[in-house]
Amino acid sequence: MALTVTENAAKQIRHSLSRFGGVALRLGVKKVGCNGWAYTFDIAREVDSAAHVFEGHEAKVVVDDEALALVDGSVLDYEKTNFKEAFIVSNPNAKSMCGCGESFNV
Repeated sequence: MALTVTENAAKQIRHSLSRFGGVALRLGVKKVGCNGWAYTFDIAREVDSAAHVFEGHEAKVVVDDEALALVDGSVLDYEKTNFKEAFIVSNPNAKSMCGCGESFNV
């Protein structure tokens, strides 16, 4: 099981944790949208023993069992454009994405 954290994502995680507290970024999934699943991002205040922890560039990402089955092998990045800033998950398990890019199917 693997999740790669890019340098851009790690920088944003460290920045958010320094600003809001917490120990890691929590990457999750929820059933939603026109294609089945959407990614969720939250600050993890603690890491329980059942969580999977991935580290890259001095930043931690916590993933639970349900999400890990769907995001295994993914790359977590962070992109800034003129009008948008967001974490981006490049997921090799995603078979399709909805037209707006909010949800995916495996």
